[in-house]
Amino acid sequence: MTLENAIARLNYKQRVLEPGQVWLAGAGPGDPGLLTLDVLSALAQADALVHDALVSPEIVAVAEQAEKFFVGKRGGRLSIPQGDINALLVKLAREGRKVVRLKGGHPFVFGRGAEEALVLTRENIPWRVLSGITSAFGGLSSAGIPATMRGVNGAIILATGFAAVSDDRPDWAALARTGQPIVIYMGLTHMPETVAELLRGGLLADTPAAFVENASTPEERTITATLGTLVATAEREKVISPALIVVGGIVSLRAELLGQK
Repeated sequence: MTLENAIARLNYKQRVLEPGQVWLAGAGPGDPGLLTLDVLSALAQADALVHDALVSPEIVAVAEQAEKFFVGKRGGRLSIPQGDINALLVKLAREGRKVVRLKGGHPFVFGRGAEEALVLTRENIPWRVLSGITSAFGGLSSAGIPATMRGVNGAIILATGFAAVSDDRPDWAALARTGQPIVIYMGLTHMPETVAELLRGGLLADTPAAFVENASTPEERTITATLGTLVATAEREKVISPALIVVGGIVSLRAELLGQK
């Protein structure tokens, strides 16, 4: 059976992107194969595509008919303020454009999608969110690390490591005391402080840990370490963004699952 025939058997009903609407879409962690049909359909209909830095060029290229607006944010680099992005979405919608706001991962998981949706609601602009595979789960799967394993963990924590000091900064010591695996987004910049707080919270220095760099893309690299060696490993291996940091017993399963021991 061809892919086209398989999709036809789903009896998939394409939603229509109307002029003046904004669809907040998740592109997943990078692999085009992880796109949903809804997101693929949106890309085919858009005449304005507002996209982030973490969306792969192959996925951006799907919307060949759309005018492209790059609004990527990368840590440590000059970025477009979120307020300007919000204003751009409102402007394009009021011009009657069919707008897709494309983000890496899932728009509502550390993607500022809810902030943009609130602005659109307040401006009486119709919007829809199209789910994407969040980078944590797509990245873990690609790296061979299970998100959950019976007998190892009964929960998994997704946290952002970007904020140095703010109301959004997690209580790392409290998270450490749960004993559950933690997947940290955007955690490289403040990693030394994060590691120190996790250790103060009771996690042992030999707790398995890993970096998953450029998850699900041809440039993916997985580097294992321990919580105590995480900072030194990042420096030695020159780990770069985007990279997930994974801390917990699920990391220790990777070698056996991949037949490495």
